[in-house]
Amino acid sequence: MRIDAAVLRELRAIVGAGHVRDADGDVAAYARDATPLFSAMPGAVVHPGSAEEVAAVLKLACAHGVPVVPRGAGSNLCAATVPLSGGIVLVLTRLDRILEISADELLAVVQPGVTSAELTDAAAAHGLLYAPDPGSRTVATVGGTIATCAGGLRGLKYGVTRNHVLGLEAVLPTGEIVRTGGRLWKDVAGYDLTRLLTGSEGTLGVITEATVALTPAPETTGTGLAYFATLADAGRAVARIIGSGIVPATLEFLDAKCVAAVEDYAGLGLRRDAGALLLFGDDGAAAPVADHLARMAEICLGEGATEAVVAGAAAESEALLAARRCALPALSRLGSVTILEDASVPRPRIAEMVARVDALAVRHGLTIATFGHAGDGNLHPTCVIDAGDTDAAERAHRAFADIFRAAMELGGTITGEHGVGAAKLPYLAERLGEDQMALLRRIKAAFDPAGILNPGKLGS
Repeated sequence: MRIDAAVLRELRAIVGAGHVRDADGDVAAYARDATPLFSAMPGAVVHPGSAEEVAAVLKLACAHGVPVVPRGAGSNLCAATVPLSGGIVLVLTRLDRILEISADELLAVVQPGVTSAELTDAAAAHGLLYAPDPGSRTVATVGGTIATCAGGLRGLKYGVTRNHVLGLEAVLPTGEIVRTGGRLWKDVAGYDLTRLLTGSEGTLGVITEATVALTPAPETTGTGLAYFATLADAGRAVARIIGSGIVPATLEFLDAKCVAAVEDYAGLGLRRDAGALLLFGDDGAAAPVADHLARMAEICLGEGATEAVVAGAAAESEALLAARRCALPALSRLGSVTILEDASVPRPRIAEMVARVDALAVRHGLTIATFGHAGDGNLHPTCVIDAGDTDAAERAHRAFADIFRAAMELGGTITGEHGVGAAKLPYLAERLGEDQMALLRRIKAAFDPAGILNPGKLGS
């Protein structure tokens, strides 16, 4: 959708001429996000510098029926920020200040353009921890992680992003600036609009400030690694670890294809004969962490692990964690296009789900490897294809449709942490049912009667 010249003049008057781009070469980079195979050109890219400027832009867009897609770093993996209807891409990265860190109240107040890593580092300087830990944390903005309710490696012990959002400042599509929640850990006055906006993927409002919960930083962290002949063996170990009363800070798995790819990529000394790798870790006081690591290693050996080792120092822990963090770049070397997806199933059905993924990869003639969060049942089936191979791209779409349905058949869901966006919208009604879809549309209409905010996504 091209933007009328008069609207462009008003946009420049609101945010400054240097913060509005409409030339094709300038806006092309915002036609896509980190999700492959999805692209749509915006008519303009606007970088506001305050909540008031966001409000003025939305009022203008509402008056002229111009679609607006809020965007942070564009690191999401569900095409949530692809401007399907053109219009304005509203980039929030100028709002990049950490406004406050309060050790007394265990909270931080930040603007949406602050990255997760920046907030984590700032909290650490005060002896505090910001627990959400998405894989793209070095580039992902806090606003974007709240909009998609991002997860990460620490999700089992600490929860996902929504568990750490105390309050929001947001601009509604009609231009009102509202504050939800606040600095309180207990506040049940009215509907929980903070939770509603968290995970709404930019369809209900534009987040311009967030108050997030912090926790005291753990005294120490530790990591261990176990190899298994099969994922089923690893799955039994996971069940026993959780059943023993340990809630690990880290409990991750890689299938055999991932192990081979990571070893080829990083040369970490991983065992290529393993059918699965389980990475386990904990944080907290030194003595309990050492006890938990030893017990988890013992449980893994009791469930058939061929080897289980515990890192003896922080550097060794980082080397073990590298095996998990290398999974995506390692797999990306196998093809020019990497499709990283997510689905969740109950923990006891992880091995069954990976077996279904492997069978579907064979059926559709594709390379699909799987890694993920064993502790919370969130899997990342990852398909690699060559750019320009349209037949492979179509087969990949069909394979992932089958994968999402397999997850639902096993009592799971189509997304555990990436979000719905445009990529999974075709499967949302199957997951929620028509009654819930109708409710989503009514909520969307209440917030956005003109339908301008991120159209074609949730609630549309």
